[in-house]
Amino acid sequence: MNWVTKLYYRARRIWKALSIYLIIAGPGLVVMVADNDAGGITTYAATGAKYGYSLIWFLVLLGPIAYFIQEMTLRLGVVTKRGHAEAIFEGFGTFWGWFSLLDLILVDWLTLITEFIGMTAALNIFGIPPWATVAGVCGLMGFMVINGRYWTWEKISLIFCALNLIYIPAAFMVHPSVSDVIAKGMIPHFEGGFNGDMFFFLMANIGTTIAPWMLFFQQSSVVDKGLKEKDIFFGKLDTFIGAIATIVIAVFIVIVSGTVLQGVEIEDAAQAAKILMKTNLHAGEFLAIGLFNAGLLGAICISLASSWAFGEVFGWAHSLNNKIKEAPWFYLNYFITLISAGAVVLIPGAPLVLITLFVQVVAVTLLPASLVFLMILLNDKETMGEYANTRMQNIVSGTIVAVIIVLSTLYAVSTLFPGLFG
Repeated sequence: MNWVTKLYYRARRIWKALSIYLIIAGPGLVVMVADNDAGGITTYAATGAKYGYSLIWFLVLLGPIAYFIQEMTLRLGVVTKRGHAEAIFEGFGTFWGWFSLLDLILVDWLTLITEFIGMTAALNIFGIPPWATVAGVCGLMGFMVINGRYWTWEKISLIFCALNLIYIPAAFMVHPSVSDVIAKGMIPHFEGGFNGDMFFFLMANIGTTIAPWMLFFQQSSVVDKGLKEKDIFFGKLDTFIGAIATIVIAVFIVIVSGTVLQGVEIEDAAQAAKILMKTNLHAGEFLAIGLFNAGLLGAICISLASSWAFGEVFGWAHSLNNKIKEAPWFYLNYFITLISAGAVVLIPGAPLVLITLFVQVVAVTLLPASLVFLMILLNDKETMGEYANTRMQNIVSGTIVAVIIVLSTLYAVSTLFPGLFG
């Protein structure tokens, strides 16, 4: 019976660990899956249509990069009990604080518009008019935040995270060749050579993996949730699982478009869904549903990132655990940002393509500074104590940050001057 006793206690330890994880899980998983927003889905669909399976290996490499960046954000939030905006103000002064805040607010609002663009386009495939989509989304997101509980908001968000897995059955519906996916997708190479188009797609995929709002969102999220130092291990696990999920989803989207749409010029994921529906109705419908869900998840996180940052800087009550009367400015900022972004999409003749392009350029001005600030703050041993970056973490993270800064800058230049790289 000794082995039975050992098995029993081992099962109890596993169940206890799982229970603790399920309580702590949320911030890392939500931010990572939400990173596959409407713009990200379009990028992956266009990548598969342009290059087939050949860039799957590159997407796999982006998983560890996303994890290392967000893991630092997790530790900083848990130890300092401050959001990213507040940490920058206190660590680097008002100039850089206001630069980061105003840049974040602008890029978040513009990105939120792109999420509404994706959602309205997705549901329009099913005959739902844009005004109904905007009204419904604003109503749903309003319901999620006004209940006065972070826990409720997070659990609803996790349901939408699970719905993001819809791309996996969609991939099986188009019957890809597993041997081709492995042979063509997992061996590093550049289909057709490295040129201006290839550089654009590589940078677009990097841009969908690391975004400025993610740093602000996750740090504020762990603070609002009340995670403590003893929770860091499970917070890291949550972020790691989220990183795996976001890359798996991205790969399956590339498989779908690479199997059915290779050689077709794709401007957005809604167009890809419409074309796919002609050859495989249900796979196309799944792609459209996934696009809406991706835009919704992105909107859920991005709108909160801005409101949390505003509350931190101005000293307003800024927790989802506060009722509206307890944090009026926090909720006012949230609803103004949300409703105004949705309204832009409904303006006849609004320059939606220009807005999408502008988002990419503005985001680049915030990302390098935010990453450098993050590295410096994580090396403040007086504040971080035992959770400060180790030498190896600095080498890995520093390399990632340096590469992202260089490539992001080149991406901004290539966006402004499309012919520069050929």
